[in-house]
Amino acid sequence: MADSGEGFKLVANNKKAYFDYFIEDKYETGIALHGTEVKSIRMGRCSIKEAYIKVENEEVFIYGMHISPYEKGNIFNKDPLRVKKLLMHRYEINKIFAQIQHKGYTLVPLQVYLKKGLVKVEIGVAKGKKLYDKRADIAKKDVKRETEKEFKVRNLG
Repeated sequence: MADSGEGFKLVANNKKAYFDYFIEDKYETGIALHGTEVKSIRMGRCSIKEAYIKVENEEVFIYGMHISPYEKGNIFNKDPLRVKKLLMHRYEINKIFAQIQHKGYTLVPLQVYLKKGLVKVEIGVAKGKKLYDKRADIAKKDVKRETEKEFKVRNLG
């Protein structure tokens, strides 16, 4: 979804989501924000590390997304941790709701980025990893790192 084409700027990335979950499906959503929140996001002052997503009354909301108050915003600043609505089409919400009804599936925020001047949130339908899955991922990373190191040494020497 999030390509590095024209008019794209990554603001926040949730690397932990890829470590803790198998990402089955990804969706690009808009987000309902107030003016000073948009300015703060443009400055890169946003975090989704502790955020999670819920579907309530056929609407999608993100909880725990921290947007730092805008310095010049004074009285117009909103609560940094307020619940924010994600903007999606009805058929997408219904599809996601059907997917997360299965045991072990949840919604996680993956990225927050600016695309052609608009703030977008990439969310993923994810299934939790077990401890042995995480160990396998760590082992793969170690093997990849070792082979890259050997390749680098071989090419330099």
